[in-house]
Amino acid sequence: MELTDFRTLGRTGLRISPLTLGTMTFGDPSWGTSPEAAYEILSRYLDGGGNAIDTANAYMGGMSENILGEYLSKRPGLRDRLVIATKVALSMDHADPNNGGTGRKAILRHIEESLDRLNTDYVDIYWQHNWDRHTPLEETLSALDDVVRAGKARYIGLSDTPAWAVARMATLAEWRGWTPVVAIQAEFNLLERTIEGELAGAARAFGLGVMPWSPLANGMLTGKYTRDRHNPPASGRGVFVARHLHEGAFQILDTLDRIAVAHGTSIAAVSLAWVRQQPLVSSTIIGARTIRQLDDNLASLKITLSAQELAELDDLTTPALGFPFGFLQNVGFPAQQGTTLINGLAGNA
Repeated sequence: MELTDFRTLGRTGLRISPLTLGTMTFGDPSWGTSPEAAYEILSRYLDGGGNAIDTANAYMGGMSENILGEYLSKRPGLRDRLVIATKVALSMDHADPNNGGTGRKAILRHIEESLDRLNTDYVDIYWQHNWDRHTPLEETLSALDDVVRAGKARYIGLSDTPAWAVARMATLAEWRGWTPVVAIQAEFNLLERTIEGELAGAARAFGLGVMPWSPLANGMLTGKYTRDRHNPPASGRGVFVARHLHEGAFQILDTLDRIAVAHGTSIAAVSLAWVRQQPLVSSTIIGARTIRQLDDNLASLKITLSAQELAELDDLTTPALGFPFGFLQNVGFPAQQGTTLINGLAGNA
C-alpha cells in the first residue's frame, strides 16, 4: 500500500490517504517540532503522495495552524490538492467562558480565526474537538451547518464524543436537513480498543468514517519503553504513558516484536498496520516530531498482517466492554440463536 491508495471517508466522496499527518506537535521544539522541522515533515509526507493533514485551533496555542498556513502561502496552488482538517472546542482564552466549547458564539468566532491562521478560505473537515456538556447538540449542529453553508468548511465530524451524542447528532442532522456528520475521531490502538463497543456501533449504523488518533499509544507501542526502561518524560505526551506501563502491555510488545522480526520491520510499523487493517478505519492519524519518526510510520504501509497475525493480536488485546456487551455475548445471543449459525456467527461469537 502507498499514501496514494486513497480511501473515501465514510459515506462521502472525499478521497483521503490511508495515513493522515497529524500536526499537534508543530510549533514547540521543547518537546514537539520546530517550524523548520515541521516544514520538512510536511514536504516528506506530501512528496510521498499524502494529501490529508489534521490540526486544531488550540494545538500549541495556534502555532500548528500558523505553521501550516505559512507553508501553504509559499506554495501557491497546493492548498486545493490537500484535505485540511481543523477543530473547535478547546479554549484559546481560559478566562473567557465563551471562548471554549461548541456553542454558536465560539464556533463562528473560531472558524474565522482558524481560516486566518491557515491562510485559506475553507477547511475540508471541521471537527468538534470534543463533546461540550454545556451546549445543546442542536445548537452545535446548527452552527456547524451554517459554517458549511457559508463555504467555510466542506464536511463536519465529531472527535472525542460519546456514542449516544454521535448517534443523536447524526440523526438530528439527517432529519433536519443539516450538513451530515461524516466521521468520528477517537483513540484507538492495541492498548485502547474500547471504541469497539458503542462508538464502533454508531459508526457502522450511520456509515461514519473512523479516524483513530494515538495509534501508537503515545509512543508505548513503538518499543521505546521496556521492562527495564520505563520512565516516560514528565512533559509532552509522556504523561499519558504511565497507564500502559504494566506487564500485560509488555507481553503485547513481546508479540509485536516477534511479528516485526518476521516482517523485517519495526514494532511501530506492525502496530500501525494493525490499526490500518481494521474494517471501520478510513485513515489513521500519525504524528511525528522528526523525519525519522515519519519514515518509520510510513513504513507501516508496506506491512500487511496475515489473518493469523491479526487474530493473535486481537485475542491478546480483546477489551473488556461494559454492559450490555458481555451479557449479550454470554447470555443474550446464545439464547436468541440456540445452536444455529446466522450470518456466519454462532450464538456465543
